[in-house]
Amino acid sequence: MSAEVGDAAPAFVLPGVQGTTRGDYDLASYRGSNVVLAFYPGDFTPG
Repeated sequence: MSAEVGDAAPAFVLPGVQGTTRGDYDLASYRGSNVVLAFYPGDFTPG
């Protein structure tokens, strides 16, 4: 799947602290707001 500038992001929920699912990380709860997603390599991994 590829995305272009201006495309809607797919719905997703990120796991919260200690592996629980928290509504704070449900993309739908931010509808109508600007959201920036940043990704980085896992902690303590090369790269």
